[in-house]
Amino acid sequence: ASLLPVLDVWRTNLAAKVHRFNFLALSHRLFGDTCPLVSLSCFQTPQRIPYDEAVQQEFRPAAVGDAFGPTWWTCWFKVELSIPREWAGKEVHLLWDSDGEAMVWRDSQPVQVRGGEEISLGALLWVPASLNLYMEVACNGLFGAGKGTMIAPPDPDKKFTLNKVELVVFNRDVHELLVDFEILLDMAKHLGEKNQRSFQALYTANQMVNLCDVTDPSTFPAAHQLASAFFSQRNGESQHTIHAMGHCHIDSAWLWPYEESIRKCARSWVTVVRLMEKNPGFTFTCSQAQQLEWVRNWYPGLYAQIQDFARKGQFIPVGGTWVEMDGNLPNGESMVRQFLQGQRFFQEQFGKLCTEFWLPDTFGYSAQLPQLMRGCGIWRFLTQKLSWSLVNTFPHHTFFWEGIDGSSVLAHFPPGDSYGMQGFVEEMLKTVNNNKDKGRVNHSVALFGFGDGGGGPTQKMLDRMKRMKDVDGLPRVQMSTPDQFFSVLERDGSQLYTWIGELFLELHNGTYTTQAQIKKSNRECERILHDVEVLSSLALAQKSAFPYPATKLQRLWRLLLLNQFHDVLPGTCIQLVAEDAMTYYEEIRAMGTLLLKEAVQSLIGKLLPTGSETAESTVIMNTLPWERTEVISRTRPTGADTLALVKVCSMGYSVFPSGLGPLTSPAPVACVESLDGSITMENGVIAAHLDSMGHVTSLHLVSSGRESVPEGSCANQFVIFDDIPLYWDAWDVMDYHLETRKPVTTLVKPLEIILPGGLRGSVRFSLQISEKSIITQEVILDAMCPYLRFLTQVEWNEAHKFLKVEFPVQARSMNATYEIQFGHLQRPTHWNTSWDWARFEVWSHKWMDLSEHGFGVALLNDSKYGASVHGNTMSLSLLRAPKSPDTTADMGHHQFTYAVMPHLGSFQEAGVIRYAYCLNFPLHTMPADSVQCPAWSAFCVSSPAVVLETVKQASAPRSVLVARLYESHGSTVVTWLQTCLPVKEAITCDLLEQADPTGHLPLKELGVELSFTPFQVISVLLVLG
Repeated sequence: ASLLPVLDVWRTNLAAKVHRFNFLALSHRLFGDTCPLVSLSCFQTPQRIPYDEAVQQEFRPAAVGDAFGPTWWTCWFKVELSIPREWAGKEVHLLWDSDGEAMVWRDSQPVQVRGGEEISLGALLWVPASLNLYMEVACNGLFGAGKGTMIAPPDPDKKFTLNKVELVVFNRDVHELLVDFEILLDMAKHLGEKNQRSFQALYTANQMVNLCDVTDPSTFPAAHQLASAFFSQRNGESQHTIHAMGHCHIDSAWLWPYEESIRKCARSWVTVVRLMEKNPGFTFTCSQAQQLEWVRNWYPGLYAQIQDFARKGQFIPVGGTWVEMDGNLPNGESMVRQFLQGQRFFQEQFGKLCTEFWLPDTFGYSAQLPQLMRGCGIWRFLTQKLSWSLVNTFPHHTFFWEGIDGSSVLAHFPPGDSYGMQGFVEEMLKTVNNNKDKGRVNHSVALFGFGDGGGGPTQKMLDRMKRMKDVDGLPRVQMSTPDQFFSVLERDGSQLYTWIGELFLELHNGTYTTQAQIKKSNRECERILHDVEVLSSLALAQKSAFPYPATKLQRLWRLLLLNQFHDVLPGTCIQLVAEDAMTYYEEIRAMGTLLLKEAVQSLIGKLLPTGSETAESTVIMNTLPWERTEVISRTRPTGADTLALVKVCSMGYSVFPSGLGPLTSPAPVACVESLDGSITMENGVIAAHLDSMGHVTSLHLVSSGRESVPEGSCANQFVIFDDIPLYWDAWDVMDYHLETRKPVTTLVKPLEIILPGGLRGSVRFSLQISEKSIITQEVILDAMCPYLRFLTQVEWNEAHKFLKVEFPVQARSMNATYEIQFGHLQRPTHWNTSWDWARFEVWSHKWMDLSEHGFGVALLNDSKYGASVHGNTMSLSLLRAPKSPDTTADMGHHQFTYAVMPHLGSFQEAGVIRYAYCLNFPLHTMPADSVQCPAWSAFCVSSPAVVLETVKQASAPRSVLVARLYESHGSTVVTWLQTCLPVKEAITCDLLEQADPTGHLPLKELGVELSFTPFQVISVLLVLG
């Protein structure tokens, strides 16, 4: 024991000695002789222009120390240099240090460089007197140009400086020694003071220092040999194996606009290609088909090199999706299209489908993803984001993940909790020590390379890992591929655990609400594309010559999918990105509207007015697969708008001549005002009582008298919270915000009747949120409608506030139900455990429901995702006001609709799912000539549990449609898909539209019979005759 203090002093002194030698003496010898440039000139442009255009511009003289900018501009430098004759045979580098991201072009080809790193010109013999390079410098850093902090809004006036540029001789032997010392010192430090191998590493480093004379390079080989001898001492057979893979997570947009991401991809992947040329064993994984498509279009020469290295097995496309999308908010069909577009791209461009879903940086993962992955040829999954959870530590790193339908995939979370490692000893040890599945699995992944803003792996990272390939004391580190890694797991994974349900990230809950206009546009554009595909498919089935707009639809889908990237749809991007996203949404709306008109013209052109004559009828189109009875607004021949109660057939159209009048409601709506200013609204189905401030103080079912609102409570209660996250402003809503709840109580305009009743009754009121913000709401009740609708307009100009609306209900249950993609799941309404409490704010799609046996209440919405149910209070999150990274996020005018629906029985029996669809998919009305025309229904489904979600043209041949259905109740059911279309053959297929050889379905009088298990998604190819 008396020797321990002596050993500690010895270790400390020895480590300090090696450190001083390494970083104070040897590191200064990395570069040798230097040489100035022949000349340096530049020009600036606010645009991102191609190389061929840039080199034609007029360049002006430039010098080190010059500033350029402002933010988002580009500065092109022309670099003329001459390499001295005496440097013949030496490795020559160009040192370039600029604040902005840069890429050097040589002989019309790009070579990557980042600020502060050198460009290798190779081991050059004497070259001609003049060598010209062009440097494309973006006026932004790897992480944009935040003012003060990384996620702060960009500084629009930031200037960037050229700090250094010179030719140098690069001493490769010094570089190798520096890496040797780094690994040895890190082993000595991180293996622990009592570890035998730690002492050996430090002792070896000390011996190397004793051998080295920094002024005499001839002493370097002997020192390097000592290190090599140490690194050649092998591990035992039981040592953990780390599968290292190069990686470069590039956010398709985040703190920089989409256009800059295109250049980030090029800069990063040029580096990867250069590394592959020098390191034949180096492998690199690359996700996001959209980014590869960008490079294919903008950098065809680089793309050809990428394809070449992909054929060699070094550049490995992964993921199978168009972008790394948000894992919560896109609807089910959007998620299918992410895989469909991505997998088709990888098949066409690289000759194979991806077998692993790659989503390392998304803010949670839907419980429906395993089924969608399986349906798209994927059975493996990799992410690491759950390591960010604030409250609970996820219990596994390698496990089977099972979705709500029972589909299962093999999942792996790299135990190093990162997708951007740099090959440090500490990272490799963390990968082993942090592994939650020791004993069950002895392999894990390490993804290395600078990420988020691009950059990717470097030669130094590779050099580190070469030394750790199989050295005693450390895990084995081998260059690998996703297929090699997952194949090992599949062979040895019989003891792995299974996790069932969603992978919920206990962080970034604010992303369900931030940037409400983006989220509303996403929902709207999902509807538009659904309707265009349905009506275009019906037009194609009626007329085989109809030009189905497949190419235009692919572009619109790809724009929508791009905007579902995990920093755009969640709202965690800068203002420039939000503006780009809204531009893309507007293109989808405009083109979608045009395509809808073309499909309608083909379908019912004979019914539409052909000239200036007055339309005497109304044609109503329904794109949902069930009959609907609703109140619509239509224009009479006089030009006046009038209401009508109509019944429209399933997925088809009905014509209503104006002379026949609307259907008669069995119980017209009545709005009655009381002396105290409160109003009662009733339609024979539900009755609601609202006080003068718009609170719903009573809501009951007329037939049973069952009350929904607890006595003494108020539903439709707007509440506002202080919303100040610890750091991630647009991302996070912290649990402590709940302590600041304040009801909105300032009345501006009291409740008044707008429409007194008949087919529709409505009342309106206004509330003051603050001096800057106001809510105006119209509460609407239609004849025969089982829900009360709230058309809400908000002028929102707040800072760090969170607006919600609450509905306390008279129902008690331990769990509430929330819609997700192609199904639903339950989450607790209590906070018994930390896992329950961590879900104080969750996500949902079109509806959520709180039910006890025999009765419940559902909240429907047309554009919201954030929600919670605690106890008996249902809460819908409406608006946030973060200031980073976009100070303008959510500011301005908003319009949205939500609805409350009390019901007897279960939500399945009450039709909540269908009513939520109806709220989100309004009927299409258009004037028609007075022509007697029977109703026409293209599709219907016999079981209310099954939803026909999608009808579209198959990828090939053009005379085939795809019908996609899912079981929505959570039941096992047999149903009939009925159609009047000329279908001659029906075949089940996967989500990639590949026919099942055993999936031929007999065509019977009732249609096609389909059997579903809970939440199962089935796609059917319908071959038209």
